[in-house]
Amino acid sequence: MRPQKLTKIQSNQFKNQSDIIFRTYLYPLLALPKENHVFKPGTTFNQALDMYRFDRHLRLLMFNEIEKIEIAVRSAIVNIASHETGNPFWITDPAYFYDAKTFVKTKLLIDAELAKSREDFIDHFRNTYSDPYPPAWMLAEILPLGVLTKIYDNIKSNQIRKKIAHEFSLEVPVFNSWMTIITVAQNNCGHHARVWNRTFALRVSTMRRMTKPWISIPVNQRKVYFSLCIIKYFLNVISPNNDMRAKIDTLFAAYPSIDVAAMGVPCGWENEPLWNTPIN
Repeated sequence: MRPQKLTKIQSNQFKNQSDIIFRTYLYPLLALPKENHVFKPGTTFNQALDMYRFDRHLRLLMFNEIEKIEIAVRSAIVNIASHETGNPFWITDPAYFYDAKTFVKTKLLIDAELAKSREDFIDHFRNTYSDPYPPAWMLAEILPLGVLTKIYDNIKSNQIRKKIAHEFSLEVPVFNSWMTIITVAQNNCGHHARVWNRTFALRVSTMRRMTKPWISIPVNQRKVYFSLCIIKYFLNVISPNNDMRAKIDTLFAAYPSIDVAAMGVPCGWENEPLWNTPIN
């Protein structure tokens, strides 16, 4: 069966949300000017379908790897801050945060998560203790990564924030910046948003001298490749024998028609220390 050729987008072809989402994968195949909605000569439906499938598998890969990072970051924030403050309820104590308005907003997010939680350990706490909030280690289990990042950023003690960041061999501004990028990536993946050729509107902090293997080839920090590098960096710290590189290789090999340059992937990326050197 010959591939179906595409010539022009008809607006009435896209009648529901899934159709509209798929349309974003057709856009790179349009000839200039794109306002005319005419496809490049020889464009086939399978090309767009491959983009969609590639993006779906990329999102699944990223989401699964970020889950490992979330567990490690959650543990570092809770364990270090609880030890340094000596207070198991520090997350809901305004004394440990420097911005009162941010603390109030965060507290509202905590209240919302508690209200909808159906976790057994939360129910057990409610039925057993009279404290208004569970201890930090319990709360951290039900809080989204974005809320934990906000909590970290608002901790009054710079010493505590430094100790948490140093767990991952990063400075405070860089740790906070990279966790924001990971949170945005997680949200995009979780909500099935396109990521492979997207340009993210985020400002990124970096360190001049990295103590762990990193990238040396200049890249567009607003492309998904940079997010993948950050994910790989964290995985190298928390799980030196991780197989993320092998998963990336398998994904690229499965979709040879995909333009990885649109992801921000530079020539020679596979030789970068980040993707080759295990961290001891």
